[in-house]
Amino acid sequence: MRPRVALVISNGHYEGVYEALSLIEDSIKRDINGKKRVIIKPNFVSTSRQLSATHVDAVRAVLDIITRYYSGRIIIGEGPASSSLRDGLKNFGFLSLQREYDIEFIDLNMDDYVEVDGFDRQLKPMKFKMSRTLLESDYRISVVPPKTHDTVIVTLTIKNMVVGGLVGPEKSRIHQGYKAINLNIAKLAMHVMPNLGVIDGFVGMQGRGPVSGDPIDLRAAAASIYPVSLDAVMCRVMGFNPLSVGYLYYLDKWGVGVADVENIKVIGRGVEELSRKFMPHPRYWEMLNWREG
Repeated sequence: MRPRVALVISNGHYEGVYEALSLIEDSIKRDINGKKRVIIKPNFVSTSRQLSATHVDAVRAVLDIITRYYSGRIIIGEGPASSSLRDGLKNFGFLSLQREYDIEFIDLNMDDYVEVDGFDRQLKPMKFKMSRTLLESDYRISVVPPKTHDTVIVTLTIKNMVVGGLVGPEKSRIHQGYKAINLNIAKLAMHVMPNLGVIDGFVGMQGRGPVSGDPIDLRAAAASIYPVSLDAVMCRVMGFNPLSVGYLYYLDKWGVGVADVENIKVIGRGVEELSRKFMPHPRYWEMLNWREG
């Protein structure tokens, strides 16, 4: 059976995400049943620039869907690249969610950790410290805006979960060159793969992402329980070949997921209907060197 990805026109951060999730609500209901620890992982690579971060209304839409089938406390966990989680929660309006839902906020940078295997610049084994909370959660949700990236071409649901889940200084240590970082994201993703991926593309970021890029009026949202396929479909929407993105290529090659869009069932709207050509990061051609070595 081909993996299924919901892709819709978005008329707002909440509206688009809610509609995309509604198209796969049957799968969410089935998968979240009986789960003990649910974590939502937004993207706060910056805690001050909203364009670079997950919008609170996208998370609100996720909460409105999953709380139909899950009645326990929900963790919102993130490890910002700079500053503290509290700054991002305050600046982006997330603190208000505690008045509406049963939520606990956890700064993954301050979390206990488990060492997981990865690679150094010479592709020799090295260890990375990954958040124990993230590893031990049995239902992980990654909620992100679609953005270009300065090292791996795009940052979407899988990269958000992996890099944001590294504890503190580990986020910089994963940058071991173009080949190694793609291998590391793919390898570490096998420990913390999202059970549900959500992309709020009401507005995206192009150019000098993941923080300093420019807005692009995308007006699309997507969701899937197949995160490799979800990220691959959004790559196509953004104008990139998903198999040119190293970590998606490896996950596809290893049989972890499907990144060939021809083998993915897209429901809702078609990829070509919503596609836009994102301006890549200026180092785009250098990033393709992940294939070397």
